[in-house]
Amino acid sequence: MSTITCIEDLRRLAKRRVPKMFYDYADSGAWTESTYRANQTAFEEIKFRQRVMVDMDDRRLTSEMLGQQVSMPVALAPTGLTGMQHADGEILAARAAEKAGVPFTLSTMSICSIEDVAEAVSKPFWFQLYVMRDRDFVIDLIDRAKAAGCSALMLTADLQILGQRHKDLKNGLTVPPNLTPATLLDLATKWRWCFAMARTKRRTFGNIAGHVKDATDLSSLSKWTASQFDPSLSWDDVKWIKARWNGPLIIKGVMEPEDAERAVDAGADAVIVSNHGGRQLDGACASIEALPDVLQAVGSRTEVYVDGGVRSGQDVLRAVALGARGVFIGRPFLYGLGALGEEGVSRCLEIIRNELDISLALCGLRDIADADLRILKPGSYPLPAEKLDDKVSV
Repeated sequence: MSTITCIEDLRRLAKRRVPKMFYDYADSGAWTESTYRANQTAFEEIKFRQRVMVDMDDRRLTSEMLGQQVSMPVALAPTGLTGMQHADGEILAARAAEKAGVPFTLSTMSICSIEDVAEAVSKPFWFQLYVMRDRDFVIDLIDRAKAAGCSALMLTADLQILGQRHKDLKNGLTVPPNLTPATLLDLATKWRWCFAMARTKRRTFGNIAGHVKDATDLSSLSKWTASQFDPSLSWDDVKWIKARWNGPLIIKGVMEPEDAERAVDAGADAVIVSNHGGRQLDGACASIEALPDVLQAVGSRTEVYVDGGVRSGQDVLRAVALGARGVFIGRPFLYGLGALGEEGVSRCLEIIRNELDISLALCGLRDIADADLRILKPGSYPLPAEKLDDKVSV
């Protein structure tokens, strides 16, 4: 593709270049994928109010997220198997995020390890934690993140039990891919991916390799990982994790105001309104629809972010106008990574920044900090449940 102008262009190119099982892993949801689709559709339904003949010069997108200056209210979300979208994917994405001045979050289920990424960047990044049954492993991950200089810990709360994703089962997802006839045929058309993967040593779960003593091969390592997600995770665990970490703590996966209040009481410095990109509870509402109720419950006591369904800078503006302090993107940067490596992640962030900047101006504002409900058409956006019958002045 000679001219890439939007995230959809990156998605289409990534689909051509990334092996099917790994592209589908990133671009799929649970069960019928209704929530996966709803995340994006809900954003599209929110309409702007266009303003004219106002001063649009000297626009400003800079913001703060957890006390950190960011070039725009956007961060790269933690995504598993990022290094299977492109060789050394987590390193490349972290570098692109650093250049763009936005936070990068490394997943527990990354291919590149915490230490790999720390060696590749000059500024602190954030680390996302899955709580496993093996608490010694969890403690080790927290300590490694501290030693690597990570500036925030993100606890994912909505993966106690793994949601079923049909595409992963049908594709026989493994890391690295099993060389079946179908896989070999697919890989034969993905020579760029194969060439880059052949040149790296990072082809398994970098944060887990070496911890499981009786894992003699990748299959046994994957089985250990699948058996480790802890269904008994509770708010009491958040307290000891917070104490062990002793730094800024984000809780990801909050969709209901009651859970948001529990998160704040447990010590969260920020919460992310998220349904895991529609990959867990199919039939749940879109993340952006859940945002107003969470903001109503805890918005004055903690920072509230949102993810899920973001495909443009306009979506970022919609979320900020509704009250989100920042927006996390996952699939958009994975599309960029799969399409063009580090350059693709940078292009993704440039696209989002440009769309955010222009849309802000056409709504009559010069500073992203001024974005609020006034720039949205009444009736097109979700309201807190108790205010559904109220009129909003604009």
